[in-house]
Amino acid sequence: MLRLHCRLRVFQTIIILVFALTVMRVKSPKVRLGDVAVTNDGNGNVRFTARVLIKNTNFGRYNYDSSMATIRAGNNVVGQFVIPDSQARARSTKKVYVIADLTNVSGTNSGPLALSVDTAVRGKVELMKVIKRKKSGEMSCTMTVDLSTNAVQDLRCK
Repeated sequence: MLRLHCRLRVFQTIIILVFALTVMRVKSPKVRLGDVAVTNDGNGNVRFTARVLIKNTNFGRYNYDSSMATIRAGNNVVGQFVIPDSQARARSTKKVYVIADLTNVSGTNSGPLALSVDTAVRGKVELMKVIKRKKSGEMSCTMTVDLSTNAVQDLRCK
């Protein structure tokens, strides 16, 4: 009887250890750009439309605050957009659609334009409504936009 009790305790300890090492581990979310579209009306007005993906790989939901993303052409800031505060459910991807009007874009009528988009999303991962851990996800994407055809090429995110 004592042997059975010891084996049961060892088994319980192993289960708790596996649970603590897999489920309770909190990771930072991954923030990426997807479905980027750029429209140029020929009068110097360039509109940037994109889908921001916030991937939460944790077993708890991720509540994040609003953040500002910056669009750059070289070293010049040409636009900004806001990622509104929300939450990404456990082990899912939150999709946020954003629009920004680009200003001070040189050579807007034709030719390729190298753009970069940077932001950081900060928030908390909540596990079992008890444990809350602060985590942040950063995004740095680069792309080339052909303003004569409105085509987005070489979209790469880190």
